[in-house]
Amino acid sequence: MSTTGPDTTNPKYRRILLKVSGEALGGQSGSGVNAKALESMARQIRGVRELGVEVVVVVGGGNIFRGISGSEVGIERATADYMGMLGTVINALALQAALEKFGVPTRVQSAITMHQVAEAFIRRRALRHLEKGRVVIFGGGTGNPYFSTDTAAALRANEMGAEVILKATKVDGIYDSDPMVNKDAKRYTQLSYLEALQKRLKVMDSTAFSLCMDNKMPIVVFDIFHEENLRRIVQGENVGTLVTG
Repeated sequence: MSTTGPDTTNPKYRRILLKVSGEALGGQSGSGVNAKALESMARQIRGVRELGVEVVVVVGGGNIFRGISGSEVGIERATADYMGMLGTVINALALQAALEKFGVPTRVQSAITMHQVAEAFIRRRALRHLEKGRVVIFGGGTGNPYFSTDTAAALRANEMGAEVILKATKVDGIYDSDPMVNKDAKRYTQLSYLEALQKRLKVMDSTAFSLCMDNKMPIVVFDIFHEENLRRIVQGENVGTLVTG
């Protein structure tokens, strides 16, 4: 007998990359590190781990420092970007602490070497952590200035063999205009890469998006503040907006 609904016992994805913006870690204000937002994300990640899904996370740092903003006030761009990368490591450590409170074994790897607080990013070691049931959190972006954490997410997703990038945001998908400004904004349920490019929708920056398109890496943009959303996506429900080939 066939079924049409999602399978709650066999998840759709076995290995996911969760991209969490710094603003999401800052809660509704989008700044600083919000304890409730951290706890919610840790709980959701634990939930999908309990389904047998392997999870890697890339965190942003916009709640602490943005490289572009720093360059606008006179800090040399490369230096400002390195400052932003350090902010992502702060967020990675905060998320690690929240996950471990829920009993989830976690490792933080950083693209910027800092042995006292995080492992250096080594792909094979990260894969071994996943095999042992650990969540791996990547901080430090790509380790290079002029690249966003979206690009880091696209890069790590492909390196780690993730099946999908789940981009956690404050909105419930991709719209044709800013839903905060235009109450008549239309939300898309699914888009192709070409449609997203032609409509100039800001799914990710162009470098990150090109990496995903070239490697046929699907992207789901969804609202992380609805606690069941992450589990629902992993179980195959249509949540947020899917960008695919």
